[in-house]
Amino acid sequence: MYIGSMISVSKGYEAMGKQALKLGANTMAFFTRNPRGGRARDIDEEDIHNFLKLAKENHFGTLVAHASYTMNLCAARPEIQKFAKEAFADDLKRMEYIPGNYYNFHPGSHVGQGAEQAIPLIADAMNECIRAEQTTIVLLETMAGKGSEIGQSFEELKQIIDLIKPELLDKVGVCFDTCHTWDAGYDIVGNLDGVLTDFDKLIGLDKLKAVHLNNSANERGSHKDRHETIENGKIEIAAFKRIINHPVLKQLPFILETPNDDDGWKKEIKMLRELQK
Repeated sequence: MYIGSMISVSKGYEAMGKQALKLGANTMAFFTRNPRGGRARDIDEEDIHNFLKLAKENHFGTLVAHASYTMNLCAARPEIQKFAKEAFADDLKRMEYIPGNYYNFHPGSHVGQGAEQAIPLIADAMNECIRAEQTTIVLLETMAGKGSEIGQSFEELKQIIDLIKPELLDKVGVCFDTCHTWDAGYDIVGNLDGVLTDFDKLIGLDKLKAVHLNNSANERGSHKDRHETIENGKIEIAAFKRIINHPVLKQLPFILETPNDDDGWKKEIKMLRELQK
C-alpha cells in the first residue's frame, strides 16, 4: 500500500522525503506554493536530485502535490482568474522537475456566477495550461460543496472533463477525497461499491488516480468540509478498511490530510497498514 501524509515543503524536497520515511510513509503530498498565498519555493536542482535518488531507493509511490487553496480558476474577477492561471502554469512547469507525479487542485468556487458559467472557465484554464508533452497528471479533487464550490458531484467533474481537449485527456484525472465525498452526500460507508459504480458510469475508473484519506466531523450530506482523524469522526474504521482494501482503490496512493501532527500521522499510517489484507 502506498500511503503518506501532507509534508511541509519549507525545508526542501530531500528533507520532505526523509520526513515521510520517519512517518513510515512511502508516498507523500506537499503544497507547490504557500497554501494561503502565492509564493513558491525556489527550485534547487541538487536538492531535487537528492530527493529523486532517495525516493527511488525507498520505492516511493506516485506523489500527490497540492495547489494553493487560493488558486481559483473560475473566480468572478478577471485579475484573480489571471493570477490563478499564472500559478497553475508555473506549478505545472515546476512539477516536471519531479516527473511522473500528480498535481491535485480544488476546481474552484463560482462566487455567485453559478456552476454553468464557472465550469467552462475551469476547463478553459486547464486547456490553456496543460501541455500534451508533460509527464504530470492533473487531478480534479472531489469537493464537499461548501459555499459555491465546484466539484461536489461526479456530474460537475464530468462536465469539466468533457470540455478538455482530446489530446490532453490523458493528463487529467480525479483525486477522491473521502471526507469531501461523504460531506457531499455519497454513502462511502454503506455503499462504497455503488458510489464507485456511479463514478465509473459518469467519469470512468481509469480517471481515479489518488485518494485523500480523511474522516469527517460531519454527518453525510452536510456540505461542511471539516476533516477529522481516522479514529474519530462519522466515517467508521470498518469503512476505511474496506476503502484501502477495495480492488479498485488499493493500488492508488492514499494521502492523509487528517488534523494531526507527525506522531498522529505515524500512528495512523501504522494502523492503516495493519488493516491492509
